[in-house]
Amino acid sequence: MDGKIVNNDVRTRSHALQTYQGHSQDVCGLKWSGSGRLLASGGNDSLLHIWDLSMASSTPAPGQNQWVNRFEDHIAAVKALAWCPFQSNLLTSGGGDSDRCIKLWNTDTGTCLNSVNTGSQVCSLLWNKNERELLSSHGFTQNQLTLWKYPSMVKTAELTGHSSRVLFMAQVWITYFSE
Repeated sequence: MDGKIVNNDVRTRSHALQTYQGHSQDVCGLKWSGSGRLLASGGNDSLLHIWDLSMASSTPAPGQNQWVNRFEDHIAAVKALAWCPFQSNLLTSGGGDSDRCIKLWNTDTGTCLNSVNTGSQVCSLLWNKNERELLSSHGFTQNQLTLWKYPSMVKTAELTGHSSRVLFMAQVWITYFSE
């Protein structure tokens, strides 16, 4: 709730590796990039930050460990974050009830590539590892799951029927073995 992010490695005695401070309210979304080099953080302050691990210091001086990108385009809490598995500089973020948008970001250039109004609070985002699709889960008003085709962001399917917010999603890989 203090806006701080502490990166810990609990395998070591001094487990706090880095501290990042950039949010003025609760940090409500975190996601490491596929390479593990970049960390995206979303906050209740409607901000989205991108942090570069290579620029971090274990004992930061005041003003150190600044974000490499700061996005201020959301108008509600940023909880939903997902890095694209097939385009390493593409990050998606989802805004809360007053925002209701999925935004696609180029983290190399710091630009918003697209913004899609979903009509509902965006709670979670998940990229398909095999197809160019993005799945979003939602809260108020519809509590739905929506499948989007990338890059057009055309809605291809919608699942409704949940009585409350779909806060999280998990991806399962199934491997079939034959003898």
